Amino acid sequence: MLMRAKVAKIARYLPPRVETSEELAPRIGVTAEWITSRTGVFSRHISDESMAVMGARAAREALGDGPPPDLIVNASGVPHQILPDSSVFIQEALGYSGIPSQTVHATCLSFPVALRVASSLVHTDAYRRILVVSSEWASRGRNFSEPESASLFGDAAAAVIVEPTPPGESSAVLGFQMTTYPKGAGLTEVRGGGMRLHPDDPVTQPADNLFHMDGPAVFRMAIPRVRAVFDGLWAETGARPSDVKALVTHQSSGPGVDALQRWGFTPKQIIKRVHEEGNCVAASIPATLAWAVSQGIVERGDLVCLCGTGAGLSILTMLIRW
Repeated sequence: MLMRAKVAKIARYLPPRVETSEELAPRIGVTAEWITSRTGVFSRHISDESMAVMGARAAREALGDGPPPDLIVNASGVPHQILPDSSVFIQEALGYSGIPSQTVHATCLSFPVALRVASSLVHTDAYRRILVVSSEWASRGRNFSEPESASLFGDAAAAVIVEPTPPGESSAVLGFQMTTYPKGAGLTEVRGGGMRLHPDDPVTQPADNLFHMDGPAVFRMAIPRVRAVFDGLWAETGARPSDVKALVTHQSSGPGVDALQRWGFTPKQIIKRVHEEGNCVAASIPATLAWAVSQGIVERGDLVCLCGTGAGLSILTMLIRW
């Protein structure tokens, strides 16, 4: 379904502190070469601030001198706390009060799912100016006994303003495809924090509150299922890979990003930031998109494909006219 909605503004925030793989390697008992060969990550940003504060930093830049939003949507994979909703803390950090706030949660794919929700709301005139924020303090949940996942994650935030497309402009959401396979639920998870493993339950272990990911298993499960999701997008929109100016993917890992060449994309089309920023969970896609816009790689009128995998296991593709 075509939705006439426009990403009017986009911004990102990266914490100033950078951790190189050389610095991290001794903490997890491997070499820097092991990290870069397995994950493709040479450095990542590490925050000393909460996800709400980081999200507000990106949001302020996106909002600029414009009016406050009439809806705030948190699109982050990991919450500030279980209750209340993390969007409340983002609104508080922005200094607002009284604006309706909510979360759209789809783990690493939270941003494109939230962008679709926000676009449908402005397309139907339910709201006119929606702030969508993805912010991840992923480094705080690293499990240093799992070297591969611990070396992947970095911190970042990004924010967009979604508004109705003005007359005479072509910005729109053109297509969206998503599939979910619950058999992959145990491959990427934080087991604790909910009612399944309550803090007072004697079987709950400290590691249950940290990231767990079997990256190779995720890769093996996702690869055979990705083509169908792309094929569904091309059938829905009439587009082809060669029509796309930029493929903005979840920065799952270096090998994960490079694998997208299997489905008809060239290295020039694929926007890759994992080597310098790591896997920033749900902030990966919007932070990468913000970087591409800031570099002039993505310009108004361009076709942009968002894609990725997320815990679930979920696979998503989305086509927008920037």
